[in-house]
Amino acid sequence: MADLRDMYQEVILEHAKAPRNYRALETPDRKAEGFNPLCGDRCTIYLMMQGDVIDDISFQGSGCAISRASASMMTQSLKGKTTREAEELFQNFHNMVTGRNHHDQEAQMGKLAALAGVSAFPTRVKCATLAWHTLQAALHDEREGERKGEREPITTE
Repeated sequence: MADLRDMYQEVILEHAKAPRNYRALETPDRKAEGFNPLCGDRCTIYLMMQGDVIDDISFQGSGCAISRASASMMTQSLKGKTTREAEELFQNFHNMVTGRNHHDQEAQMGKLAALAGVSAFPTRVKCATLAWHTLQAALHDEREGERKGEREPITTE
């Protein structure tokens, strides 16, 4: 089990040091900003849609290793997925990092399973889910972090 934890830690550190899809899209169809006031993590998600399919996805922001790694792995996992598939993956990921997931489901999460250990640290769950909640805002076209009529960035309080 220690070997598996070491491998997961390596995956997280690799994505945190060299995040994939870390860039702004020049002309995104959708964009949302997220902020975690507990630790100061910030994230902007950019989406290029082709109908109901995520044609391209990227992010920018600042934050801890878990926040950056989660955003990086999320963007890799979602390219080419439909919004329905993205919603399902969001729910599965959220269940996993909050400990509501069965271990057999973790096997279906691919590299995202590296973040399963976050469930043991409730304050870190917000770090791992920031990009995912921001993705939800972008998918629902809550532009510039606008949610329920507010002009504040999406927060994960």
